[in-house]
Amino acid sequence: MITAITMPKWGLTMTEGKVVQWLKQPGASFAAGDELLEIETSKITNVVEADGAGSLIRIVAPEGSTLPIGALLAVVAPPETAAAEIDAFVSQFVVVEPADTGSEDVAAPTPRELEVLGRTLRFLELGTGDVPVLLLHGFGGDLNTWMFNQPALCSDRRTLALELPGHGLSSKDVGSGDITFFTEVIEAALAALTVERAHFVGHSMGGALALALAARRPEQIATLSLLAPAGLGPEINGAFIDAFMRASRRKDAAEALQYLVHASSSISRAMVEEFLRYKRLDGVASALEAVAHAWFPQGRQAVDLTASLRALSTPVQIIWGSGDRIIPVAHSDAASPAAVHVLKDVGHLPHMEKAGEVNRLLRAMMD
Repeated sequence: MITAITMPKWGLTMTEGKVVQWLKQPGASFAAGDELLEIETSKITNVVEADGAGSLIRIVAPEGSTLPIGALLAVVAPPETAAAEIDAFVSQFVVVEPADTGSEDVAAPTPRELEVLGRTLRFLELGTGDVPVLLLHGFGGDLNTWMFNQPALCSDRRTLALELPGHGLSSKDVGSGDITFFTEVIEAALAALTVERAHFVGHSMGGALALALAARRPEQIATLSLLAPAGLGPEINGAFIDAFMRASRRKDAAEALQYLVHASSSISRAMVEEFLRYKRLDGVASALEAVAHAWFPQGRQAVDLTASLRALSTPVQIIWGSGDRIIPVAHSDAASPAAVHVLKDVGHLPHMEKAGEVNRLLRAMMD
């Protein structure tokens, strides 16, 4: 019963990862869901959780190692397993090559595009099922926002991650940039994708949009999961908005992005570079300026959806980080009687900083 812990693949563009820290040492036993090690990706540092119970017998990849997807990181086996058996397992281990994307039968999933209200929107669809999960990112986000969540949710259901206008590689025309514009775009996208009813999951601004859509079309919402949502109070960190808008160099970008997380070390150099590439795209600056002006004028939230939330009969849960430095976790008080989950030592990105825990909460809500 010797098994391998291998380098995971998170998101569409990940080809390798760096072992940052081992959280379990050789000889340690663990249970399903225990955190085993931290891996730095192109987006953020995330933890690898145990699929089941076992004992960590040997670490093959030391801290600081950068390895391709599928590479052997450690060996799990019963404590009494002979060292020679472990040696043989390690020496015979073969990294499984990624699927050949040139073959139509095994092509890797890639984002697609649809035309909505005269704009091109990117979306990523994974899995199948009758009632899909719609994933809505926040201000300045993109499809990669859900890199740790969509693969975990799509095993037994259809998932749709939508890239909003002004973001990622979708069209940069955001019109008025306000909540009405975005909700109309999302409604049109759902119609184009033939989605009559869905589980809505929204982060930050995407949470406010999910809530606004639930208020407009309650019959279309099966469940509602809001992650650090906007729209439940006037306060927001105006310094972050200003820094995010102004950043054009590595140092400024790193400082802006560190507001998002509890531990600044979670922000990788690759994430900073990716952010700067996005900021340099034609039309991004004016699009973000229009959205920021409509949603966060003078460093305050213009949208108030507390009454809409309290009037809902749809099952709702709120997930927030205790250390959120963008939108105060105290805004969750407005969510009553919805279920509220506050995650310790987590910032504004709970779905990335504590992906395993958030995925379990999302699944529990939808099942």
